[in-house]
Amino acid sequence: MEFLKLVRKRSFLSELLYAVLNVGLAVAVLMSVWFTDSISLAIILVLLSKWRIFAVRPRYWWANLRSNMVDIILSLSVVLHLYSIATSDIATGAQLLAMSGLTLLYIGWLLFVKPRSKKVFVIAQAGLALFMGTSALFTFAYDWPVSLVVVFMWLIAYSSARHMLSAYDDETHALFLSLVWGVVAAEISWVAYHWAIAYPLPVLTGLMVPQVAIIMTLISFVGYKAYDSFYKHAKIRANDILLPLLFTLSVLVVLLVLFNRVGTAI
Repeated sequence: MEFLKLVRKRSFLSELLYAVLNVGLAVAVLMSVWFTDSISLAIILVLLSKWRIFAVRPRYWWANLRSNMVDIILSLSVVLHLYSIATSDIATGAQLLAMSGLTLLYIGWLLFVKPRSKKVFVIAQAGLALFMGTSALFTFAYDWPVSLVVVFMWLIAYSSARHMLSAYDDETHALFLSLVWGVVAAEISWVAYHWAIAYPLPVLTGLMVPQVAIIMTLISFVGYKAYDSFYKHAKIRANDILLPLLFTLSVLVVLLVLFNRVGTAI
C-alpha cells in the first residue's frame, strides 16, 4: 500500500509539474511577443520546449521530429498569430484580450488535446495544425516567393496527413498518401497565393482569417471521411461522405461566390 501511495504521489506531482511548465511556456510566449514586439524570442522558447525530441539516440531523432511536427506547427502558428494581433491596428485593450484568449486556447492544446492518443484526438490534432498552420502561413507569406509558400504548405499538409494516418494501426501506405495530400495542398496554395482573400473576424475586424485556411481544412475533412470509410469497408460508402461533402460544397459556394465581396485581398 505504501508503494502504491508513493507511485500515485509521484504521478500527481509529475502531472502537476507538466501542467505548470506548459502553462508557463504559453504565458512566456505571450509576454515575449507583447513586450518585445517580435517573434524571435517566442520561437526560441517554443523550440527549446521540444528538447525531448533530441533527448534520445540520434537514430530516433527523425521519428521523434516527425511525430511532433503537428505540435511544432501549431505552436509556431500561435506565435505568428500572437504577433499578428500585437501589430494589428485594433485597440490596445482588444489586442491584449485577443492575445490572452489565444493563449488560453494554446494552454488547452498543451494540456488537454496534445497529450491524448485516442483516434478522435489524433484527428483533431491534425485538423487544428492544418488550419492554424495554413492561416498563419497566408497571414505572413503574402509577399514571400511563391515557391517558398508552396513548400511550407506542402510540409504542413504532409505532416497533418501523416499524423492523421498514424491513428490507423494497419495502414501501410501512410507515407505515399501523405505525400500525395501534400502535393494537393501545395497546388491549392499556389492558386491561393495568386488569389488571396481573407475575412475579418466578427468582433475584431482588424484581424482576418485567410480563405485558403478554411477551404483547405474543409477539403481535408472530406478526404479524412473518405479514407475512414474506405479503411472500414474496403470502399467509400456514399452514406459516409455525403453529408460532409454537401456541407463542404455549400461552404465553398458561399465563400467563393458570396463572401468574396466582403473579403479583403491580402
